[in-house]
Amino acid sequence: MTVRVVLADDQPLVRSGLRVLMADHPDLEVVGEAATGAEAVERVGETGPDVVVMDIRMPGMDGIEATRRITAGSLPTRVLILTTFDEDDHVYGALRAGASGFAVKDMALDDILTAIRVVAAGDALIAPGVTRRLIADFVEHRPAGAEPSVRRLEGITEREREVLTLVGRGRSNTEIAQDLFITVATAKSHVSRLLAKLGARDRVQLVITAYETGLVTPSG
Repeated sequence: MTVRVVLADDQPLVRSGLRVLMADHPDLEVVGEAATGAEAVERVGETGPDVVVMDIRMPGMDGIEATRRITAGSLPTRVLILTTFDEDDHVYGALRAGASGFAVKDMALDDILTAIRVVAAGDALIAPGVTRRLIADFVEHRPAGAEPSVRRLEGITEREREVLTLVGRGRSNTEIAQDLFITVATAKSHVSRLLAKLGARDRVQLVITAYETGLVTPSG
């Protein structure tokens, strides 16, 4: 299966570098490019890609607003945010907007390609250590007085609660299976049911839920 990608970055060299790299990988196809958030939204409507590789800081409409519009649309397009560590404040907004993963701009290009595949599969988090730190900070920055929402966990089983806790700690399906002494297929089934029951788009949103409901804390 070929992953269809739109590259959204106001730096032509970034887009061209990724395009050239992807040309050597038959499972990845660049179907459009954008230099602004508004153009990214347009390209998604025109091409219906699987993944948008989205810069945050772009002229006009930024990557956060573009992500919000894309994920609110009818297409199942996922967004991989390109970020740097000094942009954490922007990443909080990207999480709220529905981003499915994060790639750091100084990562090796091959690692960014791996991140694209992972986001397209909706199957795991990008750079779990980085993502967990960002999400932990994001939860700590939620509005004052916002308490963990127990109601959001109503309707899930005790086993699903255990799985959600492990997802929140950045564990893969294989690691969850090992921790709970179940098969990988069963772990995937639990995750799928959690996505449906909690109305989550992907695992990133499950991680946020695990933090927001208090199942996982920034220290644990």
